Amino acid sequence: MILSCSNISKSFGENNVLKNISFLLNEKDRAAIVGVNGSGKTTLFKMILGELEPTSGEIAMPKNIEVGCFSQDLALNSENTVYEEMRNVFSRIWEIEAEKKALETKMKNAAQSELGALMDKYDRLTEEFDRRKGFECESRIRGVIRGLGFSDEDSEKKISSLSGGQKTRCALSRLLLTNPELLLLDEPTNHLDIDSIRWLEGFLGSYDGAVIIVSHDRYFIDRTTTKIIEIENGLSKVYNGSYQDYITRKKKDREALLHRYESQQREIRKQKESIERLRSFNREKSIKRAESKEKALERAEKIQNPDPLPEKMRISLVPSRESGNDVLTLKGISKSFGENTLFADLDLEIKKGEKTALIGANGTGKTTLFKIITKELAPDMGDIRYGSGVSIGFFDQEQKNLSPEKTVFDEISDENPRMTETEIRNLLALFVFCGDDVFKSVSMLSGGEKGRLSLAKLMLSKANLLLLDEPTNHLDIYSKEILENALSVYKGTVLFISHDRYFINSVADKVIELKDGRLKTYLGNYDYYEEKRLENLSSAATKKDMAASKTDWQKQKEQQAAKRKAESDRKRLEENIQQTEAKIDELEELLNDPDVATDPTKAAGVYDEKVALEEKLLGLYELLG
Repeated sequence: MILSCSNISKSFGENNVLKNISFLLNEKDRAAIVGVNGSGKTTLFKMILGELEPTSGEIAMPKNIEVGCFSQDLALNSENTVYEEMRNVFSRIWEIEAEKKALETKMKNAAQSELGALMDKYDRLTEEFDRRKGFECESRIRGVIRGLGFSDEDSEKKISSLSGGQKTRCALSRLLLTNPELLLLDEPTNHLDIDSIRWLEGFLGSYDGAVIIVSHDRYFIDRTTTKIIEIENGLSKVYNGSYQDYITRKKKDREALLHRYESQQREIRKQKESIERLRSFNREKSIKRAESKEKALERAEKIQNPDPLPEKMRISLVPSRESGNDVLTLKGISKSFGENTLFADLDLEIKKGEKTALIGANGTGKTTLFKIITKELAPDMGDIRYGSGVSIGFFDQEQKNLSPEKTVFDEISDENPRMTETEIRNLLALFVFCGDDVFKSVSMLSGGEKGRLSLAKLMLSKANLLLLDEPTNHLDIYSKEILENALSVYKGTVLFISHDRYFINSVADKVIELKDGRLKTYLGNYDYYEEKRLENLSSAATKKDMAASKTDWQKQKEQQAAKRKAESDRKRLEENIQQTEAKIDELEELLNDPDVATDPTKAAGVYDEKVALEEKLLGLYELLG
């Protein structure tokens, strides 16, 4: 057992955030905590870390267990380079290396009387160095740095010069290198591109410790977790398995609960009718029976009607008019910044009704290409043509369509005067603006809140071409599902940038990858793209293997033949051992036979044969290894 949470509750004043949360985490468990924004996931994290005390309940962990936590605001030494910050994780290793070098110098000039003590200390340091896997440190540092998207050149940059996203990745890299027994990850895939997320999935797959993840990245959760801890209405429920297992089980559980609720309601109605009939007879015995039934009905535990699931809510996107079939055409688009050429001679065609995902590693130029498409940025070369009747709705991460002086409510109502207050509040609630939040000034909103408000405004636009730059950032899972449902039935055209593979799977019917300055089109969703990507990698590896096989084919054949011979020899050896053991058992029984035991000649012959077989058996065991 790594962690036990037993009946944890947490209140802030009269607000009961968490109620009787219970779950158990064992070694190598991979758990994800899921729930809407504000459900108490971060509060639970802080209690596990000891930063908050539960109002009631108990959190238990073994003594001296090392806990590492990744959050979006981890402190870094801004004067260090990325490499130096990673290297500091292994400060004890470098101390050992320095001490060993100093001892090596001392031992060269030491007197014979001192040499023994110096060598003992050197051996102890060497043992500690090996135990801490000191020889792996450099390769681990480079592996993590590259895996999370830093180039060798980036690793020499000072942290003070990094972007916010790069600092977040640097903090995650440093934490992963510490290798704690319990790893808590709060939104670890934010600011990671798809390649880096894939690497992180592989890293966690082979991680020795236990992991708890809070994330809205459903694809990531599905590929990394063995347990889902759902927090809903302050209560927790544990589902073993992947995210897809959780979705399937949750749906079945809810259907079963609804069935039990409806059955109980039918029985309650039946009992109430029976009680009324008994009362109507107006006889002493019938009235007593009615009262007895009524008390039994009151004592019975009532099944609560399950709340409507958030994902059942729908919003619709309706273009004001249809566009022509040719929505967007790019011809020969090129863009450079100084000597850095992002892409050259790009061609792209977007047709009416297509829902296209633009993917690629960070820094490949996706957002630059978007800015060229929206004409916010001019290309160095090439032409951009919109088709007839095209009306654009644009969502970007800078939220330029918001007015700082307005309230959240006014941002919606001013552009949609026919909407009632209830309709506006319902829409804003889908994007986690509830209660008095709708009267906040836009200037007071966080970056994530502004992004959600921009998206809410876009949902009401009458555009027939939607251009979306990372639309699911800062959305919880239920809000993402609402957006997916809206885009899936949208009759217009969508082009979007996203690292959210689950979202891409749900919405896209075409994936375009921007890589090495070129565009490559895949006519399907993300799973189709991934299948083709792996096929291409496999094909490239096969070609490489075929080239190598010309020189080592015979060697492989010899190795295979040797392996088959070894397996055959081992099988014969095991059979020989079994036969020898059986014969020894027979001889031991003969020695206990009175006819043999009382005949010295027979007994000696049997005994000698048994000793010879036992010697043979020892030799066979040695051959077996």
